[in-house]
Amino acid sequence: MEEPSQLKRAIIDSSAGAISGGISRTVTSPLDVIKIRFQVQLEPTTSWALLRKDLVVTAPSKYTGMFQASKDILREEGLKGFWRGNVPALLMVMPYTAIQFTVLHKLKTIASGSSKTENHTNLSPYLSYVSGALAGCAATVGSYPFDLLRTILASQGEPKVNETN
Repeated sequence: MEEPSQLKRAIIDSSAGAISGGISRTVTSPLDVIKIRFQVQLEPTTSWALLRKDLVVTAPSKYTGMFQASKDILREEGLKGFWRGNVPALLMVMPYTAIQFTVLHKLKTIASGSSKTENHTNLSPYLSYVSGALAGCAATVGSYPFDLLRTILASQGEPKVNETN
């Protein structure tokens, strides 16, 4: 079997990375939505408020636990609510994983002297670790503009202010 050209291999790796990143992000989106809801909630969860005597709670928490938050999101927004914001997240994750897969394969090819994946498994743990770390760095730098855009979009809107006076 003949080896694919470097460009073809890079396209295969990029596509595999983007697709796998997109699938994993979409599957885990409900957990991310719940996590973000807790992060932006101004009121502390009830259990935390009970532990702090000096904390003045002016309004009850909307979300107090993972299962309660899941039920509320499902009731108020339907199933689609769990995938709110998934498209901007995909625009960040897919380039990240595409770059990571491509750079990792290229680095392991250089380190092993062969582009065959079976030869990459024979790399020392040190070289494998360094390859993965460098691929992660390249992916972070390459996808940073998308992360910045997602952060700007996510932070727009009316700021939530807890007015107690």
